[in-house]
Amino acid sequence: MTHTVEKIGGTSMSRVDELRDTLFIGDRSGDALYGRVFVVSAFGGITNLLLEHKKTGTPGVYAAYASADNDHGWHEALDVAAEEMAKAHAAVLDRSADIERADAFLRERIEGARSCLIDLQRLCSYGHFRLAEHLLQIRELLSGLGEAHSAMVTTLLLQRAGVNARLVDLSGWRDEGDVSLEDRIAGAMQGVDPETEMPIVTGYAQCAEGLMREFDRGYSEVTFSRLAALTGAHEAIIHKEFHLSSADPRLVGADAVRKLGRTNYDVADQLSNMGMEAIHPKAAKTLRQSGVPLRITNAFEPGDPGTLIDDQPADVAAVEIVTGLDIIALEVFEQDMVGVKGYDAAVLDVLTRHDVRIVSKVSNANTITHYVDSSLKTMRRVEKDLAALYPSAKITSRRLSMASAIGRDLKGLSVLTRGLQAIAEAGFEAIGATQGPRNVDVQFILEREDLKPVIKALHAAFVETNKAALPHAA
Repeated sequence: MTHTVEKIGGTSMSRVDELRDTLFIGDRSGDALYGRVFVVSAFGGITNLLLEHKKTGTPGVYAAYASADNDHGWHEALDVAAEEMAKAHAAVLDRSADIERADAFLRERIEGARSCLIDLQRLCSYGHFRLAEHLLQIRELLSGLGEAHSAMVTTLLLQRAGVNARLVDLSGWRDEGDVSLEDRIAGAMQGVDPETEMPIVTGYAQCAEGLMREFDRGYSEVTFSRLAALTGAHEAIIHKEFHLSSADPRLVGADAVRKLGRTNYDVADQLSNMGMEAIHPKAAKTLRQSGVPLRITNAFEPGDPGTLIDDQPADVAAVEIVTGLDIIALEVFEQDMVGVKGYDAAVLDVLTRHDVRIVSKVSNANTITHYVDSSLKTMRRVEKDLAALYPSAKITSRRLSMASAIGRDLKGLSVLTRGLQAIAEAGFEAIGATQGPRNVDVQFILEREDLKPVIKALHAAFVETNKAALPHAA
């Protein structure tokens, strides 16, 4: 096959009318329009309204329904989501007939979901049925509304522009539910010819595995990667609203950053660990094992090749990205820990039970420190459980941050030493620092307020002074 599978994120989808004239069509015509399969996310902010806000935790429809003391909260939340979805498609569609079709599609999906939730609520008023047993299915149902809506609107928009676009709805609306992801994709793509039509595929796929059980809101990249692997795409492309760059341009300056051009899946995994997700690690694994290279581009610069991610090693050792995130250091100090097995396993068990994501960890004779991505509220519960296990241990949680210098090959660069020097010369102090033997990343532990200036200092030391070793676009 010679087609590509390409994914568009939610923020970019909110400007899909601009993408119609650049990414989707641009200067293409005739057969040149095709050979591309697009996987779309919901319009920006819609999934937050349907589930809960990803950053603030503000309840959406799902959160309101799951904790509802009465009917009013989730009904109102669903109305708000529907209103915002209608505004989103009215902003990008410019023909009244298309807006009416989008309105009708949205109304059918919203009211169908509302009826389903009412019926389930009524059923669970009987003691034999428990709402908690159905929450995952509810979450998937609601999430699928966003992608189905954006895919439908994109299809209408492109058809109006003369493109032979085709909606491929993987959301399982009123379909058989007991279908594997592979069968769901294969069934939906049966009869679809990417060489003569442009498939617009929903980022959410309903399947027996339950994508949200394992991936939660990373499901669209899983759908995207599996679609690319199953259809034998020659390349998978993610269109973002920015280039994959050496640092956040808002932090170090647009003139100082540079586009990566080329990197590998190892670097992508390190970025995911630091919360700067180029692609979900499980999605990256699917592409990697299938031999499908990944390209990250700026959706609004379609002429730029972006950054190619594959399995190739670096030609020259270099720091490629400097990034960071806020963390909490969970420290367990126990004098009796020396030579005793089982402490680490017990700590990991508690962290797993509370769904705490571990970024890194260090230990010595009597102390185990886990650097985690979590809230202090959750960590208080973790501390309580650990205190019950080890009443004589001293257990503390401290708000810190972590900066990381990442590259395909850091051998011979003395990144740890030079990084500590750069931090000191900038007037700051590293509380800790670690480097693994694989030489792909170095982590510096800092006070929270020092993260941004330290990233700037590290970027200046490793990237801005080393332009000769930069990889080129592929």
